[in-house]
Amino acid sequence: MIRLGNLQIDAPFYQAGLAGYSDHAMRVVAREHGCPHCVTEAMLDHFLIAGGKARHAAEIPDNDHPITGQLMGSNPHDIARGAAILADLGYDVIDVNLACPVKKIKKKARGGHLLSATDTAIDILKAVRDAVPDEIPLTVKLRRASDDSPEAAQRFFAIFEATIDNDYAGATVHGRTVEQKYIGPSNWGFLADLTQRYRDAANRTGTFTIGGSGDVWTARDIFRMIQQTGVHWVSVARGCIGNPWIFRQARALLDNNPDEADRPPTIHEQRAVLLRHFECSLQLHGEIPASKMMRKFGIKFARHHPRADDIKNAFISVSTLADWHHVLDRFYTTNGPGRLADPENATQNAFARNDDACPTPG
Repeated sequence: MIRLGNLQIDAPFYQAGLAGYSDHAMRVVAREHGCPHCVTEAMLDHFLIAGGKARHAAEIPDNDHPITGQLMGSNPHDIARGAAILADLGYDVIDVNLACPVKKIKKKARGGHLLSATDTAIDILKAVRDAVPDEIPLTVKLRRASDDSPEAAQRFFAIFEATIDNDYAGATVHGRTVEQKYIGPSNWGFLADLTQRYRDAANRTGTFTIGGSGDVWTARDIFRMIQQTGVHWVSVARGCIGNPWIFRQARALLDNNPDEADRPPTIHEQRAVLLRHFECSLQLHGEIPASKMMRKFGIKFARHHPRADDIKNAFISVSTLADWHHVLDRFYTTNGPGRLADPENATQNAFARNDDACPTPG
């Protein structure tokens, strides 16, 4: 059981926020496969303040709880206003993104680039805490530093300790630097040192929860990270794109059922999830936008099929609901065993584009 302030979550993992992916449709499918908690895509403060489509898109359906609203900005006043809006909209937790490494937001001084601006980052943490009612837990997403210099490490720890001092319920730390982006391995050793250093950290909300992120591709990786680093819970990001079964498999490990944990989804299980995901996306976006959205999901789902390459090529050309059904009827009608996606290949594919973790600058 994981505790964030007054909120209790029954499993030590959650679906991370992924721009362009983790919309309501993806979150519904994840929850139906055992995900206990989800994080939204990072929302920009000034879009929320302006209202309109962005604010409407931030509204939460009743079946999408518990949920964390992730927020990003560069100005303490504006990000505090954005946090207050999320609180009014009923988010269970509000998360401040100080982790996004994408170069295109560097000029905006947002996300992980704020790890080089200690005073501003700490002012943002304070402003958000002041703007949000005490009963709503706050968390922060961080990278282990802006780069590998000693000065960057000092800035990281100053910001990390500010989350504790300002009564945040927890922090999730990605084991790469901002400079690394998504290249090279996530430094789990750093996470182990961090949890050891702050194992007794607490504030007036209770135990300070430390989460880990980076290189989590399978259900076993979730528990390997917990065992090796001592983090309280694990953020599952690219490892769950086109792979909601990772949550079912993680639940199986919690239930001491290794056979189920290692069982790949059958062809018919894959078909059912592909239909369900498209159905949810269709309701959310409409047919043409949903069809375009589901292309990139289909490519990721294809990794579980024995004819993965053929299916990837077929999904690339999907433009309508009829196209989607054509691919399913062609490749997913005959049942049979699927396959577990190759974590190494998954890693390589994830690094092919490193700008999907953060929102479009504006």
